[in-house]
Amino acid sequence: MIRVLLAEDQQMLRGALTSLLSFEPDIKVIAEVSDGQKAWEFIQHELPDVCVLDIEMPNLSGLDLAEKIKQANLPCKVMIVTTFARPGYLQKAMDCGVHGYLLKDEPIDFLIETIRKVMHGENVVSRDLAATLFMKEQNPLNEREIAVLQLVKEGLTTNEISKKLFLTKGTIRNYLSTSIQKLRVESRQQAAQVASDKGWL
Repeated sequence: MIRVLLAEDQQMLRGALTSLLSFEPDIKVIAEVSDGQKAWEFIQHELPDVCVLDIEMPNLSGLDLAEKIKQANLPCKVMIVTTFARPGYLQKAMDCGVHGYLLKDEPIDFLIETIRKVMHGENVVSRDLAATLFMKEQNPLNEREIAVLQLVKEGLTTNEISKKLFLTKGTIRNYLSTSIQKLRVESRQQAAQVASDKGWL
């Protein structure tokens, strides 16, 4: 029996997936959660065989969870199921040792078969994403620029970012200026959006 944790913040989709998986004689959904932190707490205590994770969830994203599972050296297999076909996200997933990366518009039979393949040690990526693996776009931003843009994305002002990162306002403005130049946009908001869309934040 393959013991599955399902982490997805959209209740209707989560319920539908749980119901469909319950028809499979060799698969059992042992937990369904809507929150990344709750998923992490459950994973540590119950060690599911396969964790099926959405990327964007409250508190911890699916990629955050994949990184935590890898760092803790837990035996769980990890599958990302997402609407996002962004190369940056896919590359992050590969770096985190994710075993499956599927788009949500795949047929349910493909998801079920992927759970079985992942359980037996195979790595599976949606067909539409296979070419993306060979189109890796280099992230031009450094760690500080990424940290600053992440806070811009969260709606913080220059003053608030300065206090949070313990840097002067002038330094923050410099990081924003170089980020805007590197990403060839006109504003900090555009820079944060582009970096986010590419999966760099």
